[in-house]
Amino acid sequence: MTRLFKYVWAIGGTSESREIVKLLVSRGIPCLVTVTTQSARSLYFTNPLLEVRTGCLTPDKLPLFLQQQKIAAVVDASHPYARSISQNAIAASTALNIPYLRYERPSLEAGENIEVRSFEELIEGDYLRDRRVLLTVGCKALSYFQSWQERAVLFARVLPAVNSLETAIAAGFSPNRLIALRPPISTDLEESLWRQWRIDLVVTKASGRAGGEEIKRSVAAKLAIPLLVVARPPVPYPRQTANLEEILTFCYRYCIEE
Repeated sequence: MTRLFKYVWAIGGTSESREIVKLLVSRGIPCLVTVTTQSARSLYFTNPLLEVRTGCLTPDKLPLFLQQQKIAAVVDASHPYARSISQNAIAASTALNIPYLRYERPSLEAGENIEVRSFEELIEGDYLRDRRVLLTVGCKALSYFQSWQERAVLFARVLPAVNSLETAIAAGFSPNRLIALRPPISTDLEESLWRQWRIDLVVTKASGRAGGEEIKRSVAAKLAIPLLVVARPPVPYPRQTANLEEILTFCYRYCIEE
């Protein structure tokens, strides 16, 4: 009996999403991947069973999107800090009774770092005062730090994209306190940047090994520089996994039509 596969909506933009899509396509499961930027689109490959779309899907458009594309299951492999994307996908898939599975990249074990629950907690505290701070938190979070520009020396690393640089400048960062680099950042380069700017505090996200957190921890320990980690935003995922085989089993269950 011939097996016909229905579409999986893979919410992408991460290195893990590429591996997930590669696995599913190799097993004959067609995937529709959505990403928000052209640079994220370049993560993927050409395959007859793969379609990649760029752009933002607003909450009001999601139900129609899921119905028109005949989506049978949702695999959410978006960034751990893309909370609104996940929340919108959960709401739309629940309303239409479409199975949803979150791929959550493993967290690193708590170490000797400073940990805060949110950017709001960080900004309201006194962690940054009179420090030379490197922010490796993405351009969207830089607006939180605008009020600290006169109380600390703030540097930021952003993606080499016009909108990223514009966002950073709008948040009060001068060009000489910005560096545009695309990850991954090597241990040697990370250390060199911290030394060059005489950094004495680094702020990062709990983005796991794939997000470069492990390298930052290593460099922080070597240079005896405090690392302040902002926790992942809490999202009540209906179901989640860090196992690729479980994702494959999930998709076989809901996307096969005999």
